[in-house]
Amino acid sequence: MKKIIHYLLTHIRRDFTLKTYGLVTLFLIVSVSFNYYVDLEDSIIDSYVGRPQRYLWYFLLYSFSYYGTIGILRITGQLSEKSLDKNFWVYSLFGMLVLSIEPEFSYSIGSYVSKLDSSLYYWNYKLAHELAPLICTLIPLVLFYAYYRPRPETFYGLTFHKVDLKPYFIMWLIMIPPIIWASFQPDFLATYPTYRSPLPDEQLGLPKGILAFIYELAYGSAFVMTELIFRGFLVIGIAVIIGKEAILPMVVTYAFLHFGKPLGETIGAIFGGYILGVIALYSRNIWGGVAIHLGVAWLMEIAAWIQKGLK
Repeated sequence: MKKIIHYLLTHIRRDFTLKTYGLVTLFLIVSVSFNYYVDLEDSIIDSYVGRPQRYLWYFLLYSFSYYGTIGILRITGQLSEKSLDKNFWVYSLFGMLVLSIEPEFSYSIGSYVSKLDSSLYYWNYKLAHELAPLICTLIPLVLFYAYYRPRPETFYGLTFHKVDLKPYFIMWLIMIPPIIWASFQPDFLATYPTYRSPLPDEQLGLPKGILAFIYELAYGSAFVMTELIFRGFLVIGIAVIIGKEAILPMVVTYAFLHFGKPLGETIGAIFGGYILGVIALYSRNIWGGVAIHLGVAWLMEIAAWIQKGLK
């Protein structure tokens, strides 16, 4: 915990200015308010589900969030024009492209796979949907890392070198009591577990516990990919070019990723994204974010499975 606090205090001392953080906060307030007022993602963008226009909508959405924040950093002088060279534009545009592909690709591949066997419609859809980021996020980033320079020493923080997960285990222990309490609440059980249908144990000839484990591995892989693109590529990767200024644009874009979810989750994503971004920048790996993100997600899933029983 001391190391995490040290990272945060060090970064705030180096990075914080009232003008920059104030303008970024204002940008977030206006953007988040507009989204929830017009229901931008659910009512407008998602009306294009299954159509190619949805890719464009997401590219515009994430580009607006990212480059809007970059514009603020330029206005306040925290980023020089020289920093925004060809490498920055190649890196950042590639990142926006990868982000814009995932929502529609996950839906499309899930829908396609689910139709292969009508008796396993929901199982196939959920599994394919959760595993899709391995295709549309991991593969593009592997290719980009292999062929484009400059690049960080490790594959966007996906390294176990000098990784210390002890502070995150302490966080898990702290989170267990509130999650247990939440698991008795109707709203919690209306959301978790995220697999919302009876497990197909008879069709597949496998115990329900094994099927739940398989699903949770797929569910967890999506969180790893989220950390890889946001904290790995958009922070550790782009920091090679613009340094610590990579964090704020990532945070705002991460908040935009949560449009369509409850307002509380979007607000929480702002603070969570900032903390995880700082940890990634200073530790040079994404496993802290994975441990926090995935650990809490799995604790909530486990609590819900126990409450509802394996059905």
